[in-house]
Amino acid sequence: MNDAAQRYQFGDIAQVLEALVAADGTGAHPYAHQAAGGQDVRDALLSLSDLADAAYYLCLLHGRHPGVIDHAATRSADNAAREWLIQAADGFARERAYLTQVTVAVGPAPSTAGQANCETTVSQQRHALDMLAQSDRRGCAMGAAMALALDWRAVRRVLDKAAIRMGLEPVRSTLPDRGATLDVARAIGGDDAIDRAIQFGARQLLSQHRGLWDLLAARAQVRARS
Repeated sequence: MNDAAQRYQFGDIAQVLEALVAADGTGAHPYAHQAAGGQDVRDALLSLSDLADAAYYLCLLHGRHPGVIDHAATRSADNAAREWLIQAADGFARERAYLTQVTVAVGPAPSTAGQANCETTVSQQRHALDMLAQSDRRGCAMGAAMALALDWRAVRRVLDKAAIRMGLEPVRSTLPDRGATLDVARAIGGDDAIDRAIQFGARQLLSQHRGLWDLLAARAQVRARS
């Protein structure tokens, strides 16, 4: 458990989620940070091939329906989460379309040694997320869905960089904002067992994202050496 999350282990589940995403999410990964570039959306520290690689594998992980949030919507019985899930599912459907648009625009993933193994790895990650989001453990699927919505803000910065490089106008995200997501976490949490399940779901989602960025960084290193 990271130090930030440790401080909130027995406190507000919303603070735990926020601490986890800040410490272990996409925005904290060196390669994803590099992909997002500087403050100006036109600044990107990676090549277009690297951005194409990121878009392709993000699409492989999150580009199909149903996804994490869609599965969570079928598993959650919490009335307090219903409105959030409706907005999140609709918002991520738009994100999925944007992800596909960017992926097509930047072109195919660059040829890299071990391509087939990489695709197998990300397909396995996708399967792991599907299983996580269909868990019958109350709070687990919602933890994954909320972590995805929170972490997607950092993922979006990478996609927007790729879109701008290709002359596309980034579309406005309609995912629930940070405040709404954390409010839902507080509304459905408060019970120790549910809070632990929410944390578990969130940690597993973030772990898969970290694994993807690790893979993308390794692929970039292979291309740089070839």
